Amino acid sequence: MLRYFTAGESHGEALVAFISGLPAGLKVNQAFLDRDLWRRQQGYGRGGRMKIERDTAHILSGVRQAQTIGSPVAILLENKDWKNWQESLPVAEGDPAKHKRVGSPRPGHADLAGALKYNFPEARYVLERASARESAARVAIGALAKLFLRELGIEVASHVIGVGGVLISEKEIPWEQIHRLGEKQEILLNCADEEVEQRMKEEVDKVLKTGDSVGGVFEVVAHNVPPGLGTYAQWDERLDALLAGAVMSLQAVKAVEIGTGIVAAGSPGSSVHDEIGYGAATGFTRTRNNAGGIEGGVSNGQDIRVRGYLKPISTLRRPLQSVDFATRESVKAAYERSDVCVVPAAGVGAEAMVALTLARCALEKFGGDSMTETLRNFQGYCQQLKNY
Repeated sequence: MLRYFTAGESHGEALVAFISGLPAGLKVNQAFLDRDLWRRQQGYGRGGRMKIERDTAHILSGVRQAQTIGSPVAILLENKDWKNWQESLPVAEGDPAKHKRVGSPRPGHADLAGALKYNFPEARYVLERASARESAARVAIGALAKLFLRELGIEVASHVIGVGGVLISEKEIPWEQIHRLGEKQEILLNCADEEVEQRMKEEVDKVLKTGDSVGGVFEVVAHNVPPGLGTYAQWDERLDALLAGAVMSLQAVKAVEIGTGIVAAGSPGSSVHDEIGYGAATGFTRTRNNAGGIEGGVSNGQDIRVRGYLKPISTLRRPLQSVDFATRESVKAAYERSDVCVVPAAGVGAEAMVALTLARCALEKFGGDSMTETLRNFQGYCQQLKNY
């Protein structure tokens, strides 16, 4: 079973990501990992932190001679901003006067709920771990999951559906168009429609001028996924449930949709369900993909499409009303250096979570301690599907 977790704080010395369960013999491309980390840092509306950090994956263990060796992989991402925070966030006892308090919780952030849960007098330590900076560590190990999926012919990419009130009109953007976006050397808002992207940029400019922030919608597409990942047999093994939980776990994501789930809820079944056909050359076919590639908790062979609905960033340059932790008096919420729009970056984080989930399900189905064994099992299954 694929297991993974992360450690580290936003302004700490580093982030660390761990993943175990990858078969031995998986080729690891350092440039591929660093490219995904770079993509996470791009996008119109990002804040000053992106000018400081230039994330690269420093692999500590589990990879030798550019291949996995079957043991856990640990990856370190250095926080270059750490030099400005060493006295404020020391590991050993330090000078309390140099501690940078977050004295008033930000509405929409984990500040207040986290301080209450862990009995903190203010929200600095809540902010440090709840920050979306943590998602960089997920992107690093997610890139390893992508490399594994590529060996099975599966690709994962994302694009932006909407920013603020600007939404792309097409119901389903073709895979080829989405895939090309991931190869661009300059990322604005990662929208497949250039005209709509310009209007999205105007939405960001609007909130930038007013000291506000803006959310949006991204879509992750997994291409060439074979039927049979996940199962309807148990509630916690359903692929749609696993994907929804994985994407929802990203900071600021407040809703997840598989296929056209939201529209489907208000539509008749005849216009929702994807009719089935069959051809001698093509096998089973579908007229559309409203199901988003998953039926009954199981992948059905079509592109898997998962949308994440991202709330606006909760740190505002024009802060909302809050309460001082110490005095309980009404004050403005704390301000911490932040972004205005992170929808494209959230899409990259969601790619990682989708890839990790699909890799886990693939390994549960095909097994294998080495890539040779995994691929042999996978190819046998593919042959079974052809002979069905």
